[in-house]
Amino acid sequence: MNTAKDEIQSLLARLADDCTLEDVQYHLYVIEKIRKGIERAESEGAISQEEVERRLAK
Repeated sequence: MNTAKDEIQSLLARLADDCTLEDVQYHLYVIEKIRKGIERAESEGAISQEEVERRLAK
């Protein structure tokens, strides 16, 4: 697993040179939300796309 510092360095390398602090904060926010979602899915389980569609069709 990458350290937080490694992930931030990777993010900064992908962003444009003229990005703002708000751009960096937004991308860090999104990365954290995705990480927490994956952790929750792994610990609590998840349902398939087909199951979601079936439930919403009712």
